[in-house]
This record gives sequence, C-alpha cells and structure tokens, in this order.
Amino acid sequence: MRAILLVLILAVVAIIIAIASGFLDISQVRGARAPDIDANRSGVTASGGQAPAFDVETGSVSVGTRDANVKVPELRVNPPANDTAAAPAGNQAAPVNQM
Repeated sequence: MRAILLVLILAVVAIIIAIASGFLDISQVRGARAPDIDANRSGVTASGGQAPAFDVETGSVSVGTRDANVKVPELRVNPPANDTAAAPAGNQAAPVNQM
C-alpha cells in the first residue's frame, strides 16, 4: 500500500515539474456537463451529459551529434629499468619468510 502511494506521489510531482518547466501544456477545450436525471415510479433514467475534453501539447527532445575539439588525457606506461645491480644497497627490500 505504501509503495502504491509513493508511486502516485512521484507521478504527481513529475507532472507538476513537466507543467512548470513548460514541457507539458494542458488546456481544456470542452467543458463538462452533468447528465439529466429523471426519477419516476418506473425507475431512474439518465440522459445527455458530456465529458470534458483537453488538448495536451508536449515538448520534444532531440538527440544528435556535433563536432567538438576535446583534449583527451594521454596514458604512458614506462617499463621498469633492468638496472637492478646499480641500485644502492639501502633501497633493497628485506627477504620475505615463506612458510
């Protein structure tokens, strides 16, 4: 029940945002009219009536491409130097005990 209520609230908020941003325009083009109801000894009869009509215009979203100059970062991988004998003795790592 809470999930349904949350979905309805989100839908109403989305419609309000669409109308406020100008993406959605709703205008009523025909008003509503209640039906004529007659009650007599044989029962109740209803005739006529009219539902309202609305004109809904929506905006459009276009997706395309354009040319642009963008600087792309350059990645370089430098291999390690094979000069291990020339490294000073103080920079060598201690041996690891393996069990």
